[in-house]
Amino acid sequence: MDGQRVYLYDSTLRDGAQTQGVDFSAADKRLIARELDRLGIDYIEGGWPGANPTDDDFFANPPALAEARLSAFGMTRRAGRSAANDPGLTAILAPAVGTVCMVGKTWDFHARVALGVDLDEGVRMIGESIAHACRSKHEVMFDAEHFFDGYKANSGFATDCLKAAYDGGASWLVLCDTNGGTLPHEVEAIVRKVIGEMPGARIGVHFHNDTGNAVANSLIAVRAGARQVQGTINGLGERCGNADLMQVIPNLMLKMGFETGISRDKLKQLVHVSRLVDERLNRAPNRHAPFIGESAFAHKGGLHASAVERDPRCYEHIEPETVGNHRHIVVSDQSGRSNIMARFRDIGIEVDPKDPKVSRLVETVKEHEFNGYAYDGAEASFELLARRALGGVPEYFTCRSFRVIDERRWNAKGELVTLSEATVKLEVDGQMFMTVAEGNGPVNALDAALRKVLLPVYPELKPMRLIDYKVRILTPGAGTGAVTRVMIESSAQGVDNWSTVGVSANIIDASYAALRDSIFYKLYRDGIRQQASV
Repeated sequence: MDGQRVYLYDSTLRDGAQTQGVDFSAADKRLIARELDRLGIDYIEGGWPGANPTDDDFFANPPALAEARLSAFGMTRRAGRSAANDPGLTAILAPAVGTVCMVGKTWDFHARVALGVDLDEGVRMIGESIAHACRSKHEVMFDAEHFFDGYKANSGFATDCLKAAYDGGASWLVLCDTNGGTLPHEVEAIVRKVIGEMPGARIGVHFHNDTGNAVANSLIAVRAGARQVQGTINGLGERCGNADLMQVIPNLMLKMGFETGISRDKLKQLVHVSRLVDERLNRAPNRHAPFIGESAFAHKGGLHASAVERDPRCYEHIEPETVGNHRHIVVSDQSGRSNIMARFRDIGIEVDPKDPKVSRLVETVKEHEFNGYAYDGAEASFELLARRALGGVPEYFTCRSFRVIDERRWNAKGELVTLSEATVKLEVDGQMFMTVAEGNGPVNALDAALRKVLLPVYPELKPMRLIDYKVRILTPGAGTGAVTRVMIESSAQGVDNWSTVGVSANIIDASYAALRDSIFYKLYRDGIRQQASV
């Protein structure tokens, strides 16, 4: 194995789901997994099969990945059962994925108290489970839970657990700091000892951030010889979170000279991936986050700003564009063009960077984002905006007006009834149409009314479905008059999902903008290049 190659294991979809206030849908998981695959992550942990309906849904229809390996997570067999006769172990081996990461307790305290077994049985549970899993899976990893605490308390038992997993066929032995209480100098010493005691084993690490040292611990573990790092996007995770891969990755590559599955060109997607995850979760990005935060390369007017304008190295430790960020001089924003050009390449648009239309698009994007739009989580809306700026999207229809009425009442049986009714006036190919439709909510009614007019003209819209809908309040101080951002995810048979965005103080108006973009994107992607004749 190349000593300079570090493998990245993302556990956002499982560990990150334990964050207070975070709730992934199966659709969220699939979209994020595809983005991580495009970034160049080696392993993507999808969740725990059998643990909850969302993870079961995800593994029943896993996303197609180009390079990354999709991993299922679960526990070793229970005490008193054989590995072949443990329902929990059977469940994690059921999904059609080639990689499994199996957790087992390596702290003698936990083995005796939490599991209620003697130490010899604890070791057997690990070895037998790994060996059983290896019979059906291409790759099985062992997640050594509470390893650092366990090693400090009883190094013999902790090491025996690793040896049992290794002898059972584990491809990686992952040392976990589950309580997040281990400090960097302890990590370095223990990782070096383990590598000396386990010749030939591939060592990984997984740190929680309870002392604020998860990133530092990950880096020093790699320096000590570990070659896999587990973590999450934006440091998501229970309590204080996990090692933040948005910090680990650029430090490994740009500061320490290690290779990962992420190329220097793909490293420019780091900001995009970070913000996409935040948008999917309706979370405000941490503007002060190292490398990827909006303020990471921001300089206020005065001494620092003037020094940076002469030579950025005065106050910038890397070039912002390396990770997809940009320099921000507070009194005069200079960002945008390189990011826009990178996004053009991603969606297959070839354009001269010196084209005046690019400059106008940069200003338009900045103006929209100032008003609350977020295109990192709505690539379809960004592509439409870009193609419109370059003169490439037909006006498939024009909405002259719409009206939505909501009714809430009790019927004659005393049952609560809620009903929405939408009326739309559309112009298609010079002809005016007016129609009315009902729905179980205002967006559903609006969608139904639009389809009444558009389906006879554009039958390509028939398989299109709205599969996710998120609302975020942008001005919470305004109370019920707040500006809202609506994100809509749509899907169609045999087509990847796409996301669109709308912003308005009126939630129905914002929803219409996102819905309209979704319809336009579907038609454009289907190759409809001119307005249909009615």
